[in-house]
Amino acid sequence: MRGDVPVIKESDAEFHPFRPDQYNWAETNYFGFYNTQAHLNVGVYALFRPNLGVVSSTICINSKRARTPWEADFCDYQVALPMPTNNSLLDYELANSLRVRCSRANSDWQIRYDDGEGTTINVEYAALMPGFDINDPDQDPMCASGSEAGKFSWGNAYDGHFDQTGRVTGEVSVRGESYAIDCVSTMDHSWGPRPERGKPNMSWLHAHIDNETALHAILSFDADVDDTQLSLAHGYALSGGHVYGLAAGSGTVARGPDRFADSIVLEFKDSRGEAHQLSGQALTNFPWQCWPNMIAFNVLAHWKYNEREAYGEVQEFFELPKLNRLNARTSNN
Repeated sequence: MRGDVPVIKESDAEFHPFRPDQYNWAETNYFGFYNTQAHLNVGVYALFRPNLGVVSSTICINSKRARTPWEADFCDYQVALPMPTNNSLLDYELANSLRVRCSRANSDWQIRYDDGEGTTINVEYAALMPGFDINDPDQDPMCASGSEAGKFSWGNAYDGHFDQTGRVTGEVSVRGESYAIDCVSTMDHSWGPRPERGKPNMSWLHAHIDNETALHAILSFDADVDDTQLSLAHGYALSGGHVYGLAAGSGTVARGPDRFADSIVLEFKDSRGEAHQLSGQALTNFPWQCWPNMIAFNVLAHWKYNEREAYGEVQEFFELPKLNRLNARTSNN
């Protein structure tokens, strides 16, 4: 961190205030991590709807070119779990066995899961930087620009949102076969109104080299116009242990017939004017249904980041009604 001043408050590790009539209010935690040798990509997600008293949670593990959830190594989707009795994000356990404990606010988490049939997660996440607030103009040059691109908040789902790069260590087992986890990856925490229809397309991605070098970006694209063109909305470079907001950037993605990103080329400039060039190839793919009506076309990517080797996840979000329309348009051509 070396002098970087955190903007996200310790209290942001907890639930945030909401109106009692705001039934679509949601608060989320996402932790992703991987084993590069096995191409094993793991996603742990919880979406809390405190006004409804329910939590949806997905535990996804994949090392393959999976076109459907049942082709992946493991999936556990549950959408009507009761809210934690302690009403806290600092230490909660869900009925699907997911246990998340935050031992230092917005910095250190322990993630545990056991399906009772040999699939387990036992990892520690340790932050390498403060949380990056996409709605703070002092941190985010795109937000400070006042541009339409910089106002992107995925509808209102990201009215409150931070991303953060950290080191994840521990072990994952899939039906008794164990994999060591020791990687740099990116988590996020979001809060705001999140209806189950009406979200624009979004690409959420990152590339990691080591504890001091990583890049994270949120990009928008319009699948009705051209889903190959990506435009920067928010992001940061972790460089030499310092965090620099991304000030400009764009990219192109080549997609296979199932809409997964096969390759991506990106160029960014950060707040110092430093250039960041990435080109990525998909090692895996998997359709993550993070909540009803939404599909994220996920890949674990092998990147060249400023000519250095890096790894990280790409999540590209499409709503199901939009996919229905796009597929109908394609079949009618």
